[in-house]
Amino acid sequence: IAETELGRFEEICDRERCPFSVVGRSTDDGLLQVEDLLYKNMAVDMPLSVLLGKPPKMLRKIVRETLTRESLALPDLSIADAIERVLQFPAVGSKKFLITIGDRSISGLVAKQPMVGRWQEPVADVAVTSSGYNTYEGEAFSMGEKSPVALISPEASARLAVAESLTNLMSADIESLSRVVLSANWMAATGVNAEDQALYDAVYAVGKEFCPALGIAIPVGKDSLSMQTHWRDGEQDRAVVSPLTLISSAFAPVLDVRKTLDPVLVDDKESLLLLIHLGSSRLGGSALGQVYGQIGNESPDVEDVKSFKQMLEFVLDIKKRGLILSMHDRSDGGVLVSILEMVFSSRIGVDVQVPAGDPIPYLFNEEVGFVIQVSQSESEMIIKQCPVEVDLIARLRADEQVRVLNDDKELFSSDRGVLQSLWAMTSYKIQSLRDEENCAREEHALVPMSKEDDPGLSCSATFDVNDDICRLFIGGLKRPQVAVLREQGVNGHLEMAAAFERAGFDCIDVHMTDLSESRRVLSEFDVLAACGGFSYGDVLGGGGGWAKSIMFSSILRDQFSEFFESDKLSLGVCNGCQMISQIKPILPDSQNLPRFVRNRSEQFESRTVMVKLNKTASPWMSGMEGSVLPVAVAHGEGKAEFDSLEQLEGLYDKNQVALQYVDSHYQVTERYPYNPNGTPKGIAGVLANQGKTLIMMPHPERVFRGCQNVFQNGEQKEDGPWLRLFRNARAQLG
Repeated sequence: IAETELGRFEEICDRERCPFSVVGRSTDDGLLQVEDLLYKNMAVDMPLSVLLGKPPKMLRKIVRETLTRESLALPDLSIADAIERVLQFPAVGSKKFLITIGDRSISGLVAKQPMVGRWQEPVADVAVTSSGYNTYEGEAFSMGEKSPVALISPEASARLAVAESLTNLMSADIESLSRVVLSANWMAATGVNAEDQALYDAVYAVGKEFCPALGIAIPVGKDSLSMQTHWRDGEQDRAVVSPLTLISSAFAPVLDVRKTLDPVLVDDKESLLLLIHLGSSRLGGSALGQVYGQIGNESPDVEDVKSFKQMLEFVLDIKKRGLILSMHDRSDGGVLVSILEMVFSSRIGVDVQVPAGDPIPYLFNEEVGFVIQVSQSESEMIIKQCPVEVDLIARLRADEQVRVLNDDKELFSSDRGVLQSLWAMTSYKIQSLRDEENCAREEHALVPMSKEDDPGLSCSATFDVNDDICRLFIGGLKRPQVAVLREQGVNGHLEMAAAFERAGFDCIDVHMTDLSESRRVLSEFDVLAACGGFSYGDVLGGGGGWAKSIMFSSILRDQFSEFFESDKLSLGVCNGCQMISQIKPILPDSQNLPRFVRNRSEQFESRTVMVKLNKTASPWMSGMEGSVLPVAVAHGEGKAEFDSLEQLEGLYDKNQVALQYVDSHYQVTERYPYNPNGTPKGIAGVLANQGKTLIMMPHPERVFRGCQNVFQNGEQKEDGPWLRLFRNARAQLG
């Protein structure tokens, strides 16, 4: 407080009830004189800015430089050569090799992840998560960047990064632009005159001009301002300086996570594809220029902020009115790549129409824009009402061919499978070097298959998904209790509890230390659910450390042994499956259970696969036999390994194989990636203890709601088919 107010403060404050002391005074030279009450003879001078958290302002001086670059020289390009190069460019091609090794289903709150459509292609524009397990409200997140453009115009690069994050965000069910906030991650090589100039110009462009004009704030961000390195090569000093980069992240609340639009074409031959854009066709900094070793001197930009904002608001409006069937933004690679990604995710062919003149700039420029699929009956009205330019750019075909036309003249033609194989080639090559090579080859061989040869994901439930078989038990009766069991590193307990709670259980969070220190005992509970995660960081193998903590403790061993010998149910998922498979000495009827070892691909696998549910005597699977259901997997050690062929055959003889991985034709398979870990005979889940114990590598608890499933047949419902597994347990207990 101001020292002049100290007397007034003493009058107001009751020293008995709220004691205070003066611990420091500021001095004329901007320092703080500390008066420590414990060490009265010690005084320390320190800058006020350090003590109070405000760093001193940094002053940088630049000498304005005029940057000049040569224009693009791309004479006599053919569309065929250009698209072959661009589709294999790392910034454009498939990133599946990277996406499949990250857990994208954890928490059970993921409503939209990078992989979309029946064939799970990584082309989603936006990430969407639910706010909880009993709501459709949520949050959306998207990103944008245009680093190469900064070599031509730092301001344009920054504006395009923000613009891309916003065009990506439009796929989600956001209320309005006013609800959007941004995070800015700046990377630059400060200390270099040209880079300091670029950083200042870019920050000013978006912070002082572009974002204020859009009415969007940037409340948070970070910076990495040492993006350069120096070294000495013999007698020469060398340096590498990274170009200015802005990563713009956009966030907004979502009204309904189910209403996110994917870049997956709807199979409606009467529909059209429209390109909504701002009019220019500049190629500087584009993927096309880069694959020919050039940058150019004229880059895309968003000069007219008002028109850009009107475009965003118009797309939001017609989306809310249900007029858009599918959509994709135009970004890396240009509009032809955007359309092709929609083709890849749906395996539906298109005829692309380009205007008269040179088709290359039109097809490969990376100006801001949208490709939207609309019904033919609504297209005229949309074109008339749109505040910016609109082109009718494509029509759907009955086959999987892609043609580029100018009026009736064919400029380019190819098969979807050929083009998608090119698009997936870079990812495949990296995957081949990193993973088990045969797995990479098997997955890449699926790319050119037609949708008849590979129908992709589907769902075939032999029961009524919406039938709540527990409704008679949920009245005023006491709810059974489930021990949601976790160990150090386990992180799948929240979604497990949510699934059981939805089925009518009271869920108790039970850590292994609760059992070992006698705060809880397993005999209190009706059901035991061992959750997925990375117990002990998997340093002892998947679930191995968890199992040993039980087997080497007489207290825990006795508790688990007593629980298994009772007439109670137990479920082990992922890490919990691995753990239970390794405590066979205390688990009845478990002599044929396998152990779970490293995946055949030698990588962590996060995918959506399909499993067939076999007819067994297990109460967990009552009424579900014969169903084929999509389900999430996320594990690095899921391959079932047996000591002998007799052990495997014994599992079948006793009807203990609960789930098996199947291909898109519902055939049990060992082929990757239908079978993500290489388990013999596609085994995904097994039974013990007369069917009362079910252990499985897939994650049914992450897909018990309809909105958690990446694919559904027909209209999306609240209940997912896997909720029946948990309802079966509730019905068994009565």
